Amino acid sequence: MIVVLKQNSDQERVDRLLQHFKDMGLTIHYSKGENTTIFGLIGDTTRLDERDVLAYDIVERVQRVTEPFKSVNRKFHPQDTIISVAGRKIGAGYFNVMAGPCSVESEEQIVMVAEAVKKAGASFLRGGAFKPRTSPYSFQGLEAEGLKLLLEAKRQTGLPIVTEIMSEKHLDLFADVDIIQLGARNMQNFMLLKELGRSNKPILLKRGLSATMEEFLMAAEYIFAGGNTNVILCERGIRTFETMIRNNLDISAVPLIKMLSHLPVIVDPSHAAGRRDMVQPLSRAAIAAGADGLLIEVHNDPRCALCDGAQSLDIPCFDAVMADIERRATFEGREMMPQ
Repeated sequence: MIVVLKQNSDQERVDRLLQHFKDMGLTIHYSKGENTTIFGLIGDTTRLDERDVLAYDIVERVQRVTEPFKSVNRKFHPQDTIISVAGRKIGAGYFNVMAGPCSVESEEQIVMVAEAVKKAGASFLRGGAFKPRTSPYSFQGLEAEGLKLLLEAKRQTGLPIVTEIMSEKHLDLFADVDIIQLGARNMQNFMLLKELGRSNKPILLKRGLSATMEEFLMAAEYIFAGGNTNVILCERGIRTFETMIRNNLDISAVPLIKMLSHLPVIVDPSHAAGRRDMVQPLSRAAIAAGADGLLIEVHNDPRCALCDGAQSLDIPCFDAVMADIERRATFEGREMMPQ
């Protein structure tokens, strides 16, 4: 249930109403904008009669929320959420590019790529230490050693890092990671979602391979329910019957998320098609659709990459794509976040 207060309501009366809802055992999502103050009531609101709430003279209107996701719902929080990470802002007109290799392979490799993507204008370094692979015989990543190499690249370049977690057992290893990525295969790993909800780390939540929009937003709701409100959504393409590309980028997901939720949404054009020659046109589409950033795979030598070389840009190609991204994002009125 949403309770919208009248403008310039007496703060003492607001506090009394707030306490009344708390005494009923409800969780209150309090959102105060320039013109509107909203109480988002979460819990068993069936005991609340709208007429009783409207009887309070500071209440303008009451609305029941039919969607199962509450905290991430734009009705609860009309203003776009901005996530602040390492001096950078994500969302609400701030545009970020997160770039780097699919997997960390060596110190030389990750530092070289980090220096290159920073020079080109990326504001975050992405790289996989723990790698979920379809085949148990494929390269699974350097794991804890890979995290150490990512942190070394961060130390040398100053770029904050984004990397994927696969188990709640590894959470302590991610203490110095700036953004924890939850991959598509783990979008509905509910135990992991709960643990990330109890953390204070920004979470980059990727949409599952066949997840509906409601399932995607409910996964974000799990993290919010644990107390962590620093969630960034990532559209990375969904599985369809098409076989010529890896996934189909659901570009409609970007404006749909913007209508349904206040959370930032970025697009991963690399995984969307699985082809490096489609990264630039899909990046253009994402910017035009209103995305708050991009997640792009870059490798110093894609032909020799241990993971996903076919969709990785080499450094000269990334430079060209970044020049195009900056031009288009600026034209669309987005503020490119600095390195």
